[in-house]
Amino acid sequence: MSPPRLPLTRALIDVLTTGTGRPCGLTVLPRATDGGPAAFPYLILDSLPGEFSGPSFANWHADATWTYQATSVGERADQVQWLGDRVRAALFDRTPGGWRTDIPIAGMRVIDRELTYDADGDPVDGSQGSIVTYVQRFTITVTPAA
Repeated sequence: MSPPRLPLTRALIDVLTTGTGRPCGLTVLPRATDGGPAAFPYLILDSLPGEFSGPSFANWHADATWTYQATSVGERADQVQWLGDRVRAALFDRTPGGWRTDIPIAGMRVIDRELTYDADGDPVDGSQGSIVTYVQRFTITVTPAA
């Protein structure tokens, strides 16, 4: 059996919310503290198919690589580019000792992070009142904690 995905997903929502300073919903529009829709810009995190390596599926000690998509949503291109920069900083900035931001998950340890797709600064122009999005996909590899 591979490590469970939900604890990682919850940890990523926490890291993205804290690291960007903006709300993050799991597959849906995040809510403001008053229960209404969150103000722009905000993030939507989606789980995509994962990969498994190491011992057989029956062995708890297998590693899992889970893929996610973070969609920055705003009213203007500069909002979503700014938020995309904050996502990259929260998940991928390094210090001499390792990652700048820890992703704490009970019973698991993050062993790799990779940005696999970035909209590369080319979001849809929202000047005509459109909603603008900026898509980033990344993989997080976890292993059971020792």
